[in-house]
This record gives sequence, structure tokens and C-alpha cells, in this order.
Amino acid sequence: MRHRLEYAAVVLVLAIVRVTPWPIVRGTGRLFGLLFYFFDLRHRRVTLENLAHAFPWRGLRERRAIARRVFAHFGRLVFDLLKFSTLAPEEMLRHVEFEGDERVRQAQSLNKGYLLLTGHFGFWELHGLVHALRLGPIGVLARTLDNPRLNALLERMRQSTGNVVIYRRGAIRRVMRQLQANQGVALLIDQHSHTPDAVLVEFFGRPAATTSSLAVLAVRTGAPVVPTFTIPLPGGRYRMIYEHAVLPPRDETPEEIRAFTQRCTDVLEMYVRRYPELWLWMHRRWRPLPANHAANGTPSAEVTGDIEIDG
Repeated sequence: MRHRLEYAAVVLVLAIVRVTPWPIVRGTGRLFGLLFYFFDLRHRRVTLENLAHAFPWRGLRERRAIARRVFAHFGRLVFDLLKFSTLAPEEMLRHVEFEGDERVRQAQSLNKGYLLLTGHFGFWELHGLVHALRLGPIGVLARTLDNPRLNALLERMRQSTGNVVIYRRGAIRRVMRQLQANQGVALLIDQHSHTPDAVLVEFFGRPAATTSSLAVLAVRTGAPVVPTFTIPLPGGRYRMIYEHAVLPPRDETPEEIRAFTQRCTDVLEMYVRRYPELWLWMHRRWRPLPANHAANGTPSAEVTGDIEIDG
């Protein structure tokens, strides 16, 4: 019953958002995010603790202001995604501008496919939708939502412009098919990794357990890894940014896998430092690991056919 009620509520909001002007949609999203800031005490506490560790030189008042903007951003993200999913492809493209998209074409020229590195930053969900319209469909690695009805709805949104959603079980086969077709695969690497093959890297000066799946795919397939981020612009537009490809690992030794993962994390950290209000600070990114955890990891994603999924 709870799943049905949640689904009905989202469908109702989607119907309202479809006919609501953009400025009202964005404002409503920010308002909902701020309501969560005031009432979701647990996630507000985690956000402020993470900000205190990352920016110790900023005062409490400033960190609270950033935290409010973080919640407002993620409220807007949800409502923007709902509104975006109702647009025709040409309307979606009118809302965005591209920077560095030639780097994806350069990666495609190698005919090995390409890997898009990103995180829970900015408007990553919108990025996937529009990327497919400009640069071709990609495989989007994702976790299954607890609510199967909402999961099916989100899957339809993500696949509406030609993308393919790839879930953990048997993911490696589908990822390999995408790359062999010279298409892209998007991975998010900014959440705490629970798996034995996680690697410890520095993120804001603190050790963070991070998936090694991206490094494993890069070294075994030769697919270039292109960092990508979407930031908001004035007037309700978005800029989709593609950075230079990350220097690939030379081999599959734990040292190389860790060094590559650190390089990828450094790119993400650079953007989070520039735009701290656009990242998922309410996630417990830095957690203690078991005493017997191998800090360098032992990459083994292809043994089971699964890939660790962050988002």
C-alpha cells in the first residue's frame, strides 16, 4: 500500500508539473528541498558534519547557508527531472549548452566505446537524457529503487531518449556490449563502497572507500574515461561539461588501480570545491572500514559479472 501511495503521489506531481511554467517548477523544487532541510534532522546533521570536515575554515553560519543551498538544489533537481521528462527532444536541447563535447567524439574515434565519469553532482540525471540526443545513447549504471513502481517510472524516464539502464546483476555483459558498439557507459563513483575490492583514496583530505569498477573497466577495455558534469546557468539553462580524459591505468596492479581512482576522484573534488552546493553532502561518504580490509583493493568486478553501482 505504501508503494502504491508513493507512486500515486509522484504521478500526480508529474501531471501538475507538466502544465506548470518552469520558474514555478524550479521554485517549488527549492521549497521542497528547504522543507527537508528543516525537518530531516538526520541528513541535515550529516551534511553539516561533512561540510565541517571539508571546509573547517568556514564559519558555522556559512556552512549552514551552504547546507540549505544543498537541500534546495536537490529539491530542484527532482522537480526539474520531472519537468524535463515531459519535454520533446528539441525542447530539451534548447535548455542546454555543451562544453567540451568534442572530447567524447575523440574518444569514440578510438572505436573502443567510452566511460563517463561523474557523481551525484549538479544535474546528472538531466545530463544523461540530453547526452543521448547530442552524442548517442549510453548505458546508465543504476541501483534499483525499493519501490518497484517508482523504479519502473524512473527507468522509463532514463530510457526515454534512447539510453539503457543497467542494473548490478550481470552488469558486466551489458557494459561490454555497450562498449563494443562504441557507445558510452556512465558510472558514478562518489559514494561509500562496501565491497572488498574497494580502494581507499583521498577525498577532501580524508580516506574514502571508492569503487574500483571504473578502473577495472578502463584497464581491461582500453575505453577512455571522460569526466562530465552539468551545472545550472542563469535563466533556467544548463551547461553540460566534458573534461579531458583521465590518464588511464598502465596495468591492473593495485597501485595503478588506486592511482587511477585517485585521479578520477581529484576531478570530482575540483568541481565540488567550485560548486559545493551542488553535491550530495547528506551521504555518509567517509565511513570506517573493517580492520581486515585491503586498502589497495583487489579488483574482481568481472569474476561475478556484477559491477558495483553507486547511483
